[in-house]
Amino acid sequence: METHALVSTLVAAIVLAFVFGFAAQRLKLSPIVGYLVAGVAVGPYTPGFVADTEFALQLSEIGVILLMFGVGLKISIEDIWSVRWVAVPGSVLQLALSALMGTGAGLALAMPLAEAVILGISLSIASTIVFMRVMEERRLLKSEEGRIGISWLLVEDVVIVLAIVVLPALVAAMATGGTVSPLALLSALGITFFKIATFVALMLLVGARVFPWLIVRIAHAKSRELLSLGTLALALGVAWAAYFWFDASFALGAFLAGLALNGSKFSHRVAEDSLPLRDTFAVLFFVAVGMLFDPLVLVREPLGVAAIVAVIVIGKTILGYIPMRLLGQSKEASLLIAVGTAQIGEFSFVLAGLGVQLGVMTMETYSLILAGALISIALNPILMRLVPHVTPHPEVKPEPARVSP
Repeated sequence: METHALVSTLVAAIVLAFVFGFAAQRLKLSPIVGYLVAGVAVGPYTPGFVADTEFALQLSEIGVILLMFGVGLKISIEDIWSVRWVAVPGSVLQLALSALMGTGAGLALAMPLAEAVILGISLSIASTIVFMRVMEERRLLKSEEGRIGISWLLVEDVVIVLAIVVLPALVAAMATGGTVSPLALLSALGITFFKIATFVALMLLVGARVFPWLIVRIAHAKSRELLSLGTLALALGVAWAAYFWFDASFALGAFLAGLALNGSKFSHRVAEDSLPLRDTFAVLFFVAVGMLFDPLVLVREPLGVAAIVAVIVIGKTILGYIPMRLLGQSKEASLLIAVGTAQIGEFSFVLAGLGVQLGVMTMETYSLILAGALISIALNPILMRLVPHVTPHPEVKPEPARVSP
């Protein structure tokens, strides 16, 4: 059976995601709830068939890559630049205050300082897939609120990369009672910034010229499968290059690859061709989250789970709403961004996993983070229904409605 672990994992994940997702839809719940339940059903903490968690997580990463590539195809540089004075300070403020609140919750649960800090940072990062899915369902991806949300997540993406760079040194100093050399930290941050800036410049200056030309050449071959394959190769290849050579994230690399293609005459066709793959792998992300969840943590640590969920759902909503209002945004737009980012996902797992590798985070705390992720992801679509509808701006044409997971 192990020789077919990948096939078995894919079959179990997709079939059960369909069954439970359809059941959730019939019960007037978000299909996301069904996908999460499907993951729990094939996870290691429930009886019966156990899918390969490592395979599922890697496949779900492809979902993030394809999703951000598709977003880059729809959003131009001008769209991102136009909302920088809202997205950058708002995102940084919510991140910092949410991390402090999460750290405080960890200390209240009697965690050591290093573990509480990693917990706090993990709780401050929103899931790209969950937020983008909500914006697509509301047909607001190209609205001003959609542009703010995308820029908001991109800022978080850069912050996470920097946190991964400096966290090992900080954790080591906290654990040993020593001090961290400011010069060493500044050097590490400077090198990372330089690499990311170099990658961004290459994509915007070189990629914006080469990629459209390449896609046109492929399209002239008049082979639909070659165009689809070329699109997939471009998204995955650039995402891998961003991670391997420039210490950026897969998501940032894929987004910039899509951004470089934005505006080319085949960009709409490329977006449509990649849609089925994007939807399928996005579903696998939610299944992977469910697979990691240990339901017994709800029994072992009910107060801990409640505290984590309160920080994510209530705390992050408040800490997202206030900056938006201070920056002159409407109540409706502020609620949309605040509630939309009141969940955690893929990058939270990366940070929490790093904490476990460094030996300063226990598996029980890791389980608490996963419980918070699963519950917040399940609650988010329900809470978003309570947010007043934001009407797209007149210059923005609503995207055509489509059936999505």
